[in-house]
Amino acid sequence: MSEELPPRAVKVTDPRALRAYAHPLRMRLIGLLRGEGPMTATQAAARLDDNVPNCSFHLRQLAKYGFAERVPGADGRERPWRATTLYTSWDDDSDDPDMRAATDQINSVMLGVYLQRGQDYLAIRADEPVEWRVAAGFGDTLLHVTAAELRELTEQVEALLARYDERITDPAKRPPGSRPVTFVQMALPRAVVPPGGPAGGDGP
Repeated sequence: MSEELPPRAVKVTDPRALRAYAHPLRMRLIGLLRGEGPMTATQAAARLDDNVPNCSFHLRQLAKYGFAERVPGADGRERPWRATTLYTSWDDDSDDPDMRAATDQINSVMLGVYLQRGQDYLAIRADEPVEWRVAAGFGDTLLHVTAAELRELTEQVEALLARYDERITDPAKRPPGSRPVTFVQMALPRAVVPPGGPAGGDGP
């Protein structure tokens, strides 16, 4: 039988926990645990090209705030770690200055992580099979929507992506030829254009 799927998401409401999560290596560690299953600090260090003491320290910090945990009942001196949920979420509508600062910090770290992933992909893109070069890549679309419409659109995208959740922890659910893909989601409102100004278009 497949491993029981962990809860889909945890919503972080404590700014201290959010700041603890807002660290490039910690976010990479959680991504590794979620994408490739439980592993020891030694295994994680090898996958991330880091050292074992550093990964061990940051895994303990993630566990302190509930993002990771030791695998129950695992044998061996160095027990594997696992992520406690598939995703981490937080609200950006808080009036608390500490929470707003924490969300700004984590969003900045996430942007840096995603930028690095994009650069890593470009470095190997020329060697990718043509079917994957066509399927993957970058793009953007300009929308004119209300805040409510944007929220609805985001929820629809999240619901569509959730259809693939079970493949994260159950390799038997993955069809032949599938591979891990990072789907980056950003919705970035632009400055308000004054009446009679340019309508805008695709592109930066």
